[in-house]
Amino acid sequence: MGTRLKDRVAIITGGGQGIGKAIAKAFVQEGAAVVLAARTMSKLEQAAKEFEAMGGKALPIQTDVSDEKQVIRMVSETIKAFGKIDILVNNSGIGGPTCNVVDLKLEDWNEILAIDLTGSMLCAREVLKHMIPRRSGVIINMGAEGGRSGDGRSGYPMRAAYCCAKMGVIGLTETLAQEVGEYNIRVNCISAAAVKGERFIRVIEGRAKALGITFEEALEREMRNYSLKRPTEEYELGNLAVFLASDESSAITGQTIVAHCGQHIPFR
Repeated sequence: MGTRLKDRVAIITGGGQGIGKAIAKAFVQEGAAVVLAARTMSKLEQAAKEFEAMGGKALPIQTDVSDEKQVIRMVSETIKAFGKIDILVNNSGIGGPTCNVVDLKLEDWNEILAIDLTGSMLCAREVLKHMIPRRSGVIINMGAEGGRSGDGRSGYPMRAAYCCAKMGVIGLTETLAQEVGEYNIRVNCISAAAVKGERFIRVIEGRAKALGITFEEALEREMRNYSLKRPTEEYELGNLAVFLASDESSAITGQTIVAHCGQHIPFR
């Protein structure tokens, strides 16, 4: 067990599986107590058992981050259990349907923004009520390369709602960093592209179906745009999150840190 996050308390939304679980595991390995928040309690409980078996402290709290009352309750239960919140990782998110905007249903659009963007705002708002009086804290938001705008290269075709939500997360990151910097609270964003895991497989399956091609063809198309010819591993994002949560990144705030295995737009 390491000590880079020793005695710190971290909330990780979407912490029961995938990227969130990998980040929580990395935090536990560095000495943090973790609160795992998501909608599926069985996965949260299983993850908590695994972390406790490692010698860590983990508290599962069933939470829909798009529900304001549930977020308030989750933060309150964290304070009751641990007395403080040092770190928030806004990782909860859904990818939504794979379709062009002309075919996008309003309910799908609203659901993605509610979870991926509004949920991040609600969690940040509530933990800041405890971080500001202590003049200490770190917030890490999970963005995506489809949401890094400004150079004409962002956006994933057939993923408009997801990309717009992640653009909003980056805007939230930059705004919060300016609002709370005077309280010694840092806010940064991690931006990945393809990440190896169940969600990535679902995305590629959806793209293959929408384009009328095989899964293998869709995967090959995706990976040809990556310098390392592979997706990012979940544990690699966990390592980056530890760095951003630790004192090693004490001068970094308001930034979007990219971990995308060299994803690029091909010009040939």
